[in-house]
Amino acid sequence: MGPNSWMVVHGSGTGHEELTKAAMGRDVSVRFDDNLHDLSLQGPLAVDYLAEYVPGIRDLPYFHHTQTQLFGAPVMISRTGYTGERGYEIFCRGQDAGMIWDRIVAEGKDMGIIPTRFTTLDMLRVESYLLFYPYDNSQMYPFENEGPGDTLWELGLDFTVSPGKTGFRGAEEHYRLKGKERFKIFGILFDGKEVPAEGAEVFKDGAKVGVVTCAMYSPLKDQTMAIARLAVDCAEQGVRLEVTGEKGMLGGMAHTMPFDDPKKLKRTAKG
Repeated sequence: MGPNSWMVVHGSGTGHEELTKAAMGRDVSVRFDDNLHDLSLQGPLAVDYLAEYVPGIRDLPYFHHTQTQLFGAPVMISRTGYTGERGYEIFCRGQDAGMIWDRIVAEGKDMGIIPTRFTTLDMLRVESYLLFYPYDNSQMYPFENEGPGDTLWELGLDFTVSPGKTGFRGAEEHYRLKGKERFKIFGILFDGKEVPAEGAEVFKDGAKVGVVTCAMYSPLKDQTMAIARLAVDCAEQGVRLEVTGEKGMLGGMAHTMPFDDPKKLKRTAKG
């Protein structure tokens, strides 16, 4: 996305129903506070901007957070974001969100800070292998003969459970389903620059083997790429595939993800 930084605003909290269900029957209370907004300041220059106002921000490790102030308003800043870049999310009160947004956009103009929308995040998430529920899941692309629900093994997210860990909700089912994948989330790298639509069908030797969940042309890599749900035997580097396009079939190959910065050096950079 180039050398500059960009900013996206997220709405207030969601998932109330899911949290309430999870708390039922347990010795826990759930309190909701919708007066919380999230401004996402992303890109390699984000730290340079924030360093003028937040002491120690350069030392904040990846996936950590700090309670602090910005422009006199109380905020929590986390070193997270949906971009695969070095970035920060600024959690603030609703009454402060407009002021914080306006100041960052105005003061950061000369640094290249600009407002963006979720379309930008879709581009970056494909490059960086960041899944988006439910748009990469069976809730969006249902199975023919069973209800929705994907395993961590299928989504490539099994790294989120420490090997051998037990005692958590769903542990037995998690380990039982290892090796029983019905599909694999995998990448597709295309021969040309045409971008297939979401939901485009994927074929191998004339047989349907999957579906594209999100695709984009990457100016960073100068290639068209996609996240896809593929048959297990097709989710291997170099397997030749075809995808339905607007003007005909698009050629490409199965490709490991992430497409950019596989060692996550950008998002974990220090200093």
